[in-house]
Amino acid sequence: MIKCHLSRLLGERRLKISDVVRDTGINRGTLTRLYHETAERVDLATLDGLCLYLNCALSDLVEYLPDPKKATK
Repeated sequence: MIKCHLSRLLGERRLKISDVVRDTGINRGTLTRLYHETAERVDLATLDGLCLYLNCALSDLVEYLPDPKKATK
């Protein structure tokens, strides 16, 4: 499973989704889905824009966590 840390990163920086929308032009719906971890797919340009805006690495924004229920033998 992919875990998105956008809500934590915005909280640490005291930013709102509306700030990110205004400053980056990224669609509000896309940011809201990432914030609430309901996004099913994300454009690479969106990830690039967020990393640039937040001055972070992709690994700071998203993390892969293996799902033990889906592990293959």
